Amino acid sequence: MDEEGGDVETLKFTVELYTFEALQESAQYLLDRVKMRPKIGIICGSGMEQNELCPGSLADSLENKQCFPYEEIPHFPVSTVIGHQGQMVFGYLQGVPIMCMQGRFHYYEGYPLWKCAMPVRVMKLIGVTHLIATNAAGGLNPTYKVGDIMMVKDHVNMMGFAGNNPLQGPNDDRFGPRFPPMNKAYNASLLEIGQQVADEMGISDIVHKGVYTCLGGPNFETVAELKMLRMIGVDAVGMSTVHEVITARHCDLTVFAFSLITNQCITEYENHEEANHEEVMDVGKSRQSLLQEYVLRMVMRLRDMLDLETK
Repeated sequence: MDEEGGDVETLKFTVELYTFEALQESAQYLLDRVKMRPKIGIICGSGMEQNELCPGSLADSLENKQCFPYEEIPHFPVSTVIGHQGQMVFGYLQGVPIMCMQGRFHYYEGYPLWKCAMPVRVMKLIGVTHLIATNAAGGLNPTYKVGDIMMVKDHVNMMGFAGNNPLQGPNDDRFGPRFPPMNKAYNASLLEIGQQVADEMGISDIVHKGVYTCLGGPNFETVAELKMLRMIGVDAVGMSTVHEVITARHCDLTVFAFSLITNQCITEYENHEEANHEEVMDVGKSRQSLLQEYVLRMVMRLRDMLDLETK
């Protein structure tokens, strides 16, 4: 088949899998099996979810849990990364109904960006209005230390610069507009609340506001790449979140996101240390209780702000 024909067939295949109706099937599968109707969705990043290396995660702390492995949900991909449990969890966090992704999908696993981000649209169809997205990231800002938290105030969509965007393809107005604005991707009021929570917990010295970027991975970055990213104002770098946030804002979800700084980016050739995934997991494990408390307090603030009914 010629190049033009191949492009047409690829687009047709993508459209067939990515229809509003297909995602409604995913949402309805879950709606038929849970009684709660959560308004808050959470995406757990690497090191912040339960697995054999990191027991006792945020999702594990939910009460009256109902868990749905991704392979059982219609049209869902399956996470292949160590440290990602791979299930949708419904439950109550201090009485507040929550929908939690315990494991996400990454571009480097071979999935297109629209498929990596499609669970966000399923959340929307279930009734979620506010998204808390977490991730593990390398600290590029020299003032950040391993174990710090960076609230994301903005992002640089490097993959989008290369023409790779989760909103590519025909737009369905039932989700959102063709050209969604991104200048308010991260909600300013929630950033203020996030800082207030840090102050209440006495951890304001390790909580920052910064700019995040997502690269395709799975390799960690070269020194030259990191130097360039720092020059353009990036504070932390990872392999997720940006396409999820773009999709969330497209369908009008309110977003709060933060990164756990799990390693310091190496920006000098004389530094012979090497980043590795085990380090990411270890730091996530060491900060689990702190992150759980931080997210819990954010959820309590959202409960009051949204006047949510609790069980």
